[in-house]
Amino acid sequence: MNLSPMVIAVIVIAVVAVLVLFWAIRTFNVLVRQRNQVRASWAQIDVQLKRRHDLVPNLVETVRGYAGHERGTLDAVVAARAGAMAAGVDPSIDRRAAAENALTQTLGRLFALAEAYPDLKANQNFLALQSELANTEDKIAYARQFYNTAVQALDNTAHSFPSLFVAGATGIKPPGYFQASGDEQAPVQVRF
Repeated sequence: MNLSPMVIAVIVIAVVAVLVLFWAIRTFNVLVRQRNQVRASWAQIDVQLKRRHDLVPNLVETVRGYAGHERGTLDAVVAARAGAMAAGVDPSIDRRAAAENALTQTLGRLFALAEAYPDLKANQNFLALQSELANTEDKIAYARQFYNTAVQALDNTAHSFPSLFVAGATGIKPPGYFQASGDEQAPVQVRF
């Protein structure tokens, strides 16, 4: 059996085409898994932010009992919580990050009030809420870190050669990182 050069060329082209197709399918599946990981890690941030949003009213009410005349700070915390909850439906990561960072800053001011109210600092409800909020903040930080790691993995794959062709053809692109901006990058100063 003697194959003509034309038949051999067609067979080689067909084999190469099948290999390229399998590579493209595999690359697409990797991109989809990474995109789903980004979405799942974003959902974990949402869970922790909801937990924080649920703790804030209890904290405000506890402080209000001791420092009711500090209305400006209490109103700022309530307004920042409302802004953060409203931003929860916003698909923009930058706007959500800004709203959550504003809430973090106003909570820092709220905790700073405890310095002026020794009875508040000793209140069991306040101490329990403070501990819960600190625990929640740690979980939020971890969830943000995990999210950013997932975004980085998707970003690396989507912009690496040759998988960038599959990412571009399928429209899979990484969202932005969850990050603070400007003076929000400085740590919140809270003293008890």
